[in-house]
Amino acid sequence: MINLTDKTGQKLTFAQTLQKGWKRVGAIFLDAKLMLLRWTGHIPSHALRKTIYRLAGVKIGKGSTLHMWANFFQTHNIVIGQDTIIGDHCFLDGRAPLKIGDHTAIASQVLIYNSEHNVHHPHFAAIEEPVEIGDYVFIGARAIILPGVKIGNGAVVAAGAVVAKDIPEKTIVGGVPAREIGKREIPLNYRLGRARLFQ
Repeated sequence: MINLTDKTGQKLTFAQTLQKGWKRVGAIFLDAKLMLLRWTGHIPSHALRKTIYRLAGVKIGKGSTLHMWANFFQTHNIVIGQDTIIGDHCFLDGRAPLKIGDHTAIASQVLIYNSEHNVHHPHFAAIEEPVEIGDYVFIGARAIILPGVKIGNGAVVAAGAVVAKDIPEKTIVGGVPAREIGKREIPLNYRLGRARLFQ
């Protein structure tokens, strides 16, 4: 008789083994889907990319766009509002809900995570928490947003900042970890306009 065990050496029943097998098959299909979406990022047409991203499960509001070379982990939990522009090479994590508001500008190479490993768990298990980014937010290039963060309407995240805690509305933050460096004192009623062509 074959002894069935998991990666930690724990014995498994046949039903548990079958369940793990189906999970592995699902992971392979997910990896293939993410690879196709990565290839989609090379298409220099906003309309075609948006259509494919929507078919993959990303909810994208009217007038919003993702520039080229976006990457994803899961797509069905990602909601992007209206008139929002997401820069090139951004990473959007959909393993838990990710909501991005209206009229929000996210610069190039921003990384938004809503899942991370628990370094204190004996099996290095994942912790998943939703991320919410409000309306009229600006996130500078190469900023990192960590799981569980809520960014209020009109907030600004400086380039290169690492955001690990909630940001109140109209607050400007910067640094590692991000701390308040100012306030935004303007009325928030602008439109971002169209995205750059062929990007």
